[in-house]
Amino acid sequence: MNDELLPGFARRRVDADGVGVHLRVAGEGPPVLLLHGYPQTHLIWHHVAPLLAARYTVVVSDLRGYGDSDKPASLAPDHGTYSKRAMAHDQWLAMRALGFDRFAVAGHDRGGRVGHRLALDHPEAVSALAVLDIVPTRHALRHADLDFGRGYYHWFFLAAGDGIPERLIGADPEFWVRTRMNARHHGGTPFHPAALDEYVRCFADPAAVHASCEDYRAALTIDLAHDDADAAAGRTVDCPVLALWGEHSFVGRTYDVPEVWSAYAKDVRGAALPCDHYVPEEAPAETARLLGSFFGREG
Repeated sequence: MNDELLPGFARRRVDADGVGVHLRVAGEGPPVLLLHGYPQTHLIWHHVAPLLAARYTVVVSDLRGYGDSDKPASLAPDHGTYSKRAMAHDQWLAMRALGFDRFAVAGHDRGGRVGHRLALDHPEAVSALAVLDIVPTRHALRHADLDFGRGYYHWFFLAAGDGIPERLIGADPEFWVRTRMNARHHGGTPFHPAALDEYVRCFADPAAVHASCEDYRAALTIDLAHDDADAAAGRTVDCPVLALWGEHSFVGRTYDVPEVWSAYAKDVRGAALPCDHYVPEEAPAETARLLGSFFGREG
């Protein structure tokens, strides 16, 4: 574990119905939960979290299956153990254990999908939601085309069965993590070597590789079923939503991000940042400024 990048953030381990959630906390003020994406840990926020902690109580958390959080065995054929509903429920329980019944959420990549589900399933708890460099899973899959297959090939690779991605990634997880991340970086702040080392350390665990594949398998099965059910029922996110994306990312090049999100939330605003996919690491000062302003207005 690396404490160099988040000095002053106290480590906690919270039990969420039998799943241990690893997180760190610092700051004072209204609570904000920051969630990471693939294949990172909570350390993707190491630039942004200290800036926000000047005004907020900041919680940075490892998702189920990632970082130093538990990686429960996934036995259900529908991959429900790693559904966004299950992963969001972990974070809701963790925040309640910390004493926060209502809080803002910002999620990058997979964390944005968990945050989206958290806002839908626990609307009384989420005061505001920021989603970084994603459009909703349902929209992405229902509008998938050749460009999507090229840009997001990993969705289908990681969701493959028979242990194929686990075996291939497990042969050289460091190559996979470093190559995957460097391919989606464009200018801005370089990745911190210590953060990359932590991502590699955590991903070297075969249980983490399997859990992350189950995360993607759930996206194409049970998550999509949950999202379709919400769409059929007309359920959308009630709280204000801020969408941030990298102008050089696949998301930024492909979608009208605020327009897409407007079908899934009642109050949407958005902005592009001068970066690629890893918004909190590539454009941290601007990310912190926009998040701080948004949460301050909506909190």
